[in-house]
Amino acid sequence: MSVIKDIFWRVVFVYVIFLLIGLLIIGRILYLQVFEKKEWTDRANTFALKTMNIPANRGSIYAADGRLLASSVPYYEVHFDARCENLTDKMFYSGIDSLSLCLSRLFGDRSKETYKQSLISARRQGKRYHLVKSGVNYIQLKKLKEFPIFRLGRYKGGLIYMQENRRVRPHQNLAGRLIGYTSKDMNGNVVGIEGAYNDQLGGIQGIRLMQRLTGDVWMPMNDRNEIEPKDGRDIITTIDVNLQDVAQKALLQQLVSQGAQYGTAVLMEVKTGEVKAMVNLGRDEQGSYREMQNYAVGESTEPGSTFKLPVLIAALEDGVVQLEDTIDTGDGTFKYYDKVIRDDHHEHGGYGKITVEQVFEYSSNVGMAKIITGAYRQNPGEFIDRLYAMRLNDRLGIDIRGEGTPEIRYPGDKYWSGISLAMIAHGYEVRITPLQTLTFYNAIANDGKMVKPRFVKEVRYHGKLVRRYGTEVLQSSVCSRSTLRKVRKILEGVVETGTAKNLNNPLIKIAGKTGTNQIYNKKYGYKSDSEVSYQASFVGYFPADDPQYSCIVVVNSPSKNVYYGNMVAGPVFLEIARKVYATSIDMHPFVASLEDVPLDLPYSKTGNRDQVREVLKALDIPIENSHIRADWVSTEKKPEAVSLTKRTLVEGLVPNVVSMGAKDAVYLLENAGLRVRLLGRGSVRQQSIPPGTRARKGDLITLEMSFI
Repeated sequence: MSVIKDIFWRVVFVYVIFLLIGLLIIGRILYLQVFEKKEWTDRANTFALKTMNIPANRGSIYAADGRLLASSVPYYEVHFDARCENLTDKMFYSGIDSLSLCLSRLFGDRSKETYKQSLISARRQGKRYHLVKSGVNYIQLKKLKEFPIFRLGRYKGGLIYMQENRRVRPHQNLAGRLIGYTSKDMNGNVVGIEGAYNDQLGGIQGIRLMQRLTGDVWMPMNDRNEIEPKDGRDIITTIDVNLQDVAQKALLQQLVSQGAQYGTAVLMEVKTGEVKAMVNLGRDEQGSYREMQNYAVGESTEPGSTFKLPVLIAALEDGVVQLEDTIDTGDGTFKYYDKVIRDDHHEHGGYGKITVEQVFEYSSNVGMAKIITGAYRQNPGEFIDRLYAMRLNDRLGIDIRGEGTPEIRYPGDKYWSGISLAMIAHGYEVRITPLQTLTFYNAIANDGKMVKPRFVKEVRYHGKLVRRYGTEVLQSSVCSRSTLRKVRKILEGVVETGTAKNLNNPLIKIAGKTGTNQIYNKKYGYKSDSEVSYQASFVGYFPADDPQYSCIVVVNSPSKNVYYGNMVAGPVFLEIARKVYATSIDMHPFVASLEDVPLDLPYSKTGNRDQVREVLKALDIPIENSHIRADWVSTEKKPEAVSLTKRTLVEGLVPNVVSMGAKDAVYLLENAGLRVRLLGRGSVRQQSIPPGTRARKGDLITLEMSFI
């Protein structure tokens, strides 16, 4: 008995223990259901429901004339709620064949049977967010909304679509780096106008409530839970698409022909600082040129001889030299401490004694070094202060990010040496970006006033003006009026008699400065494997007597043994200037009256007298024998007027239609009973049946026109 009792009590003990545990579990469940229900429900919702941002429609970027440069195009991801409560099996299976056929025809990527099988499978599996198609454009979406089943909408037909915007550029890579982009990575790169005006373009995001489904798929909830996004604003830039295209083609052609590493060209309006074109082309690993970096804004390099302009201005302002003074450049070499400075002309014996004006026009390194070292050797800080006063050591503060920092060493700095003064005098031991160089030259063209380069004119929202950007003056005057007159004269001299004579042309007068400098590498210095790399540049403005535009062209590392600024960068500058001149009416001489214009009468066709007379009178062209009595007349261009002579037509004979237009010729020939065949267009040059021949009805006559 004791064994049975022992077993009995053990079973009772285990039973009681399990009973107590069960009661505790039930009690806990009741406690959670009654007292902590709200807390746990809220926690569950955080895993099943969440809010997601709805991206706003990003604003567009336009050229100055309203042409589109960048815009967001909506694309859609289409899903199907196969468990839609209001979609019965009868409705689904009665429309699935037609829906599958429509989808197959619309997208052309899958057969009707494949679409049908996919949708039926989604229905059987009860999928709430089955992907039908991604990358659907707006036109396709409109058609899709009319398809069977889907035309019932979201709550009856299970149609769900999500919008995503893709940034497109109608002109593709044109001004690509200037237009820029924004990236969504951790670094958050913002480039060009897209990055600089991201807050304006981006708009305000909306909010959408999403529900989590199996497989970590999120489906949007009822539209009533959404907060609509606010569209971004549009940016109107200063870019001229035509000039941008011309600058890009001219620069690309030169880069390819010279095998250069990269190049940049910037065209700016003198008075306003509006950048009309900015091209940045670099050679990629495949050897093709494309917009990879904004060299104009971010690439600080030693400018070479283009820096001689502010150097000479400093000397003129301090009165240490005049343009008429003579400088002995000797044989084209000048040893300053342990550094030998050379002119490009030193192999031909140098320039000898020349004036300061010629030093600049011939771009003599020796002459500039002698001027500056002779005047400032005892007090180099005075010279550097003068350069600083012209704002050459300050960044421009443009809106586009990544502007390079200019560097002009000061006596006492870490890298200042005994030869620094002579080196700075001809553009070395100085770092400055092409845009900063252009801004300084633009100030010379703008009567000394330095204005900030500007890339954006207006901000608009749905067509309404929000903000207009004006010209910002950085410095009211970079030098005195007397110095300004002198340097503008010698900038013209560079093109007329100096290093850029090849740019002198009868159409448009150019003023500017060439630059040819060796490229410094931190690892190899100025030489790598005994070879020297060069950078060629030309910067200036036009027309020289009334500056409207300034421009800089920089070509880095040309490899075809031609590296001088006038030969490499100059032709690109000239091509841009010619295009601007050809398209700018303001640059052409004003004609006071027609009396000033030599009379050059147009060619006119033979034809009906009244019609010919009407056209000539409308064009205010003098007419001889205006009142001649004839239905048909021949025209003859004379020095002072168009003369009319009678053209006789004889019934029954083939008329003479040479020099007539097609309309009049066909009219006369068909009235004579002939069939007419035309070859080409223009006026009749030759007729297959000679005039005066007996006309036989039904004969075919061929007219050879002047433009075949």
